[in-house]
Amino acid sequence: MTDTATKSRSHKYTTREALLQPMLAHAAFDGWSATSFEAARKEAGVSAGDAELACPRKELDLLAHWSRQLDEAVLDAVKSADLASMKIRERVRFGVMARLEAIGTHEEAARRARARLLLPDAAVEAPQLLWATADTIWRAIGDTSTDVNFYSKRTILSGVYGSTLASWLGEADAEKPESQAFLDRRIQNV
Repeated sequence: MTDTATKSRSHKYTTREALLQPMLAHAAFDGWSATSFEAARKEAGVSAGDAELACPRKELDLLAHWSRQLDEAVLDAVKSADLASMKIRERVRFGVMARLEAIGTHEEAARRARARLLLPDAAVEAPQLLWATADTIWRAIGDTSTDVNFYSKRTILSGVYGSTLASWLGEADAEKPESQAFLDRRIQNV
């Protein structure tokens, strides 16, 4: 990678990082929209040009950036865990829970993100982000499959994660006992 490409990638990343926290706050109230993106841009003090370079698709690029950050949280959680003593189902559960818990206090922004990803212009983005999450979880917990299992594991986990996310975001209890029980049932049924 050339120095110019490295600087560009770094600038794009730092610009997205600067935009993300204000965007999460605005998205929680106004959804993931161009209006919210513009409000976040102004609040972050990012020029319109820098915002356009970092996020040409505005809120969709920033939403994808947040999703990748949540996936990174799974990797961090797995690094600090003792997975060797866990059965595969426990590892999968651990990975899914790490991803859900990474949402933290941004549940309303996550609800709004799900709604935004249902719009036609995100028809490609939504399944890609879901697949990336499933792939991240499997890789983090040590999956090395390269045959048909690679695809079936990720497809199944995409369904498990997507439905558990819906339960998680719909549950008011901060401890999420119903969602955790739901996840356990989903994993057991696989």
